[in-house]
Amino acid sequence: MRIYFHGAAQTVTGSQHLIEVNGHSLLLDCGLFQGKRKLAYQINRSFPFDCRKLDAVLLSHAHIDHSGNLPHLIKNGYRGRVYATLPTVDMADVMLRDSGKIHEYDAMYVNKKRARKGEPPIEPLYTIEDAAEACQSLEPVAYDQPFEPVPGVRVRFVEAGHILGSAAIVLDIEERGRKFRLWFSGDIGRTNKPLLRDPVFPSETDYLIMECTYGDKPHNDPDQAYQELLEVLARTIQRGGKVIIPSFAVGRTQELVYCIHKMIDEGHLPRIPVFVDSPLAVNISDVFRKHRAYFDRETQEFMANDAHHTALGFDLLTYVRSVEESKALNLRKDPMIIISASGMAETGRILHHLKNNIEDPRNTVLIVSWQAPHTLGRRLADREKRVKIFGEVYERRCEVATIGGFSAHAGQYILRDYALAARERVKKVFLVHGEKRGADPLMEILGERGMEAVYFPEVHSEWEV
Repeated sequence: MRIYFHGAAQTVTGSQHLIEVNGHSLLLDCGLFQGKRKLAYQINRSFPFDCRKLDAVLLSHAHIDHSGNLPHLIKNGYRGRVYATLPTVDMADVMLRDSGKIHEYDAMYVNKKRARKGEPPIEPLYTIEDAAEACQSLEPVAYDQPFEPVPGVRVRFVEAGHILGSAAIVLDIEERGRKFRLWFSGDIGRTNKPLLRDPVFPSETDYLIMECTYGDKPHNDPDQAYQELLEVLARTIQRGGKVIIPSFAVGRTQELVYCIHKMIDEGHLPRIPVFVDSPLAVNISDVFRKHRAYFDRETQEFMANDAHHTALGFDLLTYVRSVEESKALNLRKDPMIIISASGMAETGRILHHLKNNIEDPRNTVLIVSWQAPHTLGRRLADREKRVKIFGEVYERRCEVATIGGFSAHAGQYILRDYALAARERVKKVFLVHGEKRGADPLMEILGERGMEAVYFPEVHSEWEV
């Protein structure tokens, strides 16, 4: 068996790992590389393998850095199936179409600039139509249901606890008379997170490919993040302000809604209106509600006892779908909570909410995720006094609060324990989906505990096992 690390190798995006076994080839994930526009465009347009000769794709979850290049794979001649859990299939259907729309818009924006320079236009990486075609290849498989995508390879999806439907991929392989197990973690989630089941750790594993995104640091406890959220919301409401939350549409928004629902139900927050104002977040929330059977035990118990019998819906919550509804929120002066995309406040409806509320000292902008350098979200998190929105400068008079415990990725301690769960039998561990600053501390910790065959493969490197 050969493993080719074609993406998310010594970086955190573009997950693509090619497995050659028994004369067949399997692709673990087909994600988009995300970075500077020109570099990303170049990387995502070319595959380092023949897409037409690929036999199957196994998809760990629907995040775009794991699924987002599927339409381009199919444009390049792939005609097989893309296997994933049922929630992932439904979520990928929503996200890939949204991604196609973004690629079309980006190409149109770039082509306007190129036209002014007399340069030829570029084509979008793929379109909404391409994304819709790719979704026809998605094949749902239940958790823990074995299937055989190619001869000699028996596959199971097990809970990864990262987002709804996320899975680690377990491959039990028979090749040339020997049997062994390859375990691909996908993105590893955290324990005791709202809505989601805890991740399943590796067992009886010979070769482990696992993420190392936060191998350099542990995360704050989810209960602490919940309490911090309650305190920020309560003090803003008490002074009659609005809470504006830039939030990722997938996972983070749904977790916030559930937490706020609990706080209001338990009487810890006043009964004020809550709005989810992002078309993608609304559509993804529909997928969450459709697959409520995949929620964890705590959430199941909450829904059974809740007056509304749902985690992501209650009488004070509105999912905003139209532009007119969104604009109307900025005419209101009463206390409310607005959760809107994008998570780094770079595009989308969140910009309008920030523009209209940032200069009122009663209000709070709440940052609940890591913010990339040079984004509006980072400038807000850094408490800059003046920020530019839509080309105009605004005085930041509102409070800015940051909460760091909502990450959907495992921190250092869980990553350590995840790898150690395979220690007795594992022959090699490959760290992916992380940078050197995350990999090196994790490798050192594992080495101290007797796991020395831990590697950090370079992009496009190949390993025979």
